Amino acid sequence: MSDIPAESGKPDDVRRALALLNAAGARIGNSLDLDTTARELLDVAVPQFCDLASVDLYPEVFSGEDPRAAEGLEGTRPLRRVAFASAVSDGPITLGHRVSGAPDPDHVEPGGIHRYPAGSPYADALRTARVQRVTGTLVQSTLAVPMVARGRVLGLVQFSRTKGSEPFGERDAALGAELAARAAVCVDNARLYRREHERALILQRSLLPPDDPEAAGLDIACRYLPGSTASEVGGDWFDVIELPGHRTALVVGDVMGRGLRAAVAMGELRTAVRTLALLDLEPAEVLGALDEIAQGLGASRDGRGDHPGRAADLSEVYLATCVYAVYDPVTRRCTFANAGHLPPVLVEPRDDGGEQSALLLEVPKGVPLGVGGEPFEETEVELPDGALLALYTDGLVESRHQSLDEGLQALRTTLSGPDRPLEDVCDEVLGALETHHGEDDIALLLARIQGLPAESVGDWRLPAEARSVARARELTRRRLAAWGLDDLADTTELLVSELVTNALRHGMGVSSAQPGAGTLPAQSGVGVPPAAPGGEIRLRLLMDRTLVCEVWDSGLVQPRRRRARDTDEGGRGLQLVDLLSSGWGSRRTPRGKTVWFELALPQEGEPKPPDSVEALLNMF
Repeated sequence: MSDIPAESGKPDDVRRALALLNAAGARIGNSLDLDTTARELLDVAVPQFCDLASVDLYPEVFSGEDPRAAEGLEGTRPLRRVAFASAVSDGPITLGHRVSGAPDPDHVEPGGIHRYPAGSPYADALRTARVQRVTGTLVQSTLAVPMVARGRVLGLVQFSRTKGSEPFGERDAALGAELAARAAVCVDNARLYRREHERALILQRSLLPPDDPEAAGLDIACRYLPGSTASEVGGDWFDVIELPGHRTALVVGDVMGRGLRAAVAMGELRTAVRTLALLDLEPAEVLGALDEIAQGLGASRDGRGDHPGRAADLSEVYLATCVYAVYDPVTRRCTFANAGHLPPVLVEPRDDGGEQSALLLEVPKGVPLGVGGEPFEETEVELPDGALLALYTDGLVESRHQSLDEGLQALRTTLSGPDRPLEDVCDEVLGALETHHGEDDIALLLARIQGLPAESVGDWRLPAEARSVARARELTRRRLAAWGLDDLADTTELLVSELVTNALRHGMGVSSAQPGAGTLPAQSGVGVPPAAPGGEIRLRLLMDRTLVCEVWDSGLVQPRRRRARDTDEGGRGLQLVDLLSSGWGSRRTPRGKTVWFELALPQEGEPKPPDSVEALLNMF
């Protein structure tokens, strides 16, 4: 108030100014919403201070960014009309002025984008950050007041008085500047809050998989509900990870605790799970490695290691439960490993189409992640087509008003019943159980089994001899022709030939007496003798969303791509596989290894796959 000039003989004006500023302090800034703050300013100003008023803000303010400096004489940057208020009974009157005899600007509706012309008082107010007085036709007097906070111009406020009202004086200009300054600070606070909130949401949402994950041989539906209204992500998580051979890893976990710290721990563990899954380890091995990682994460936070209270708190944050399952759509078998988590629920289809019953799978319940000292066990279950598998966290089935046994029974009852779309099942589960308690996060992952049909699989066993390479090419071409994938025949034949040749040279084949069996690993390198007579090479083609080729042998040495020199006669096979395929790799098997590559299926309107002959010539 000290910056508002005093005018002698008008004590009533001073009292009105003080009352207006008191009202502004009480009513402006009660919300961190930009639109609400703008309307609160106009509610204070109209009609106590002016007859009409509007608030314009730069679009960057709404995204939380810092507004750029005002442009020069070419005019202002675009502004968004946030709010408009009028005390005139016959509707809104144009806020504007005449420039070089031009008519008053058109009325801008709230939400509209507009510019002020170069050289206008409005543009000058934005450029100089000073109040400008404007006279018009229908509007007798207008104050163009820039909204300045922390040295940045955020937008412009117009206070206008129509004919019949007293024109704005010097005291009014100072009072309008004070009102705009107070509102500008509130708007800037809202801008900063929106920026930090959006950044937090982006980070939190990145910790969860997409809402509609896809997997070969599975129909997936999922739901996630945070336990805290302050954040969108807590300590619970789920994931659907594509593995080689059209297999899929299904993961559900729960970090003990809630809020942002639990979300941070969850993000680190989820990243570790994805990394371990891509190494194609067995489920028990994944949980074993994850257990060690969880212990390391908790210990690494306390650099000194001599703060018992802090160490105890972090040990709780990094204690987690998790169930990890790998489903193979070809064999329709699923391998589970459990680290202290609630058991999965399986609903098997009935041949007569009657009511389905839900069962809790008996999966050995290991210790939670972060405890250490105990190995994890695996359980393999055959899942028939049409079966429904449910993975979930304890927040879904347990709360202060619902015991764990009651929640599990309610979940099983809801999942049972006639076959229906998975999205509907998710909604029914969340509606039937106590899910609005706000005590814990909730994660639900449903998967309906739809294995690969037999006609989408080609599986052959070839003798470990040189003529099997030609036989593998022949079988591949015939199967691709049956699938209508002739465009991929040349490339696939070439790559199959490479993998089978490598299996013969560097592997030992698969024992004919016991598929997948082998004895001693062959040493990789040039001059390795071919596989021993009697062994077998297994070739498998899988056609789903992509084409996958797998070659089994009993060699334990994993292939490694190297860069061949110009004078080398060999060493370019895996380079060629890497060049022509959309992905390739190898994984261990109980009795050897599997080398695989993947090709994208041709789509209408897309360019044909690279020519294999041209690619081969380009390597030399």
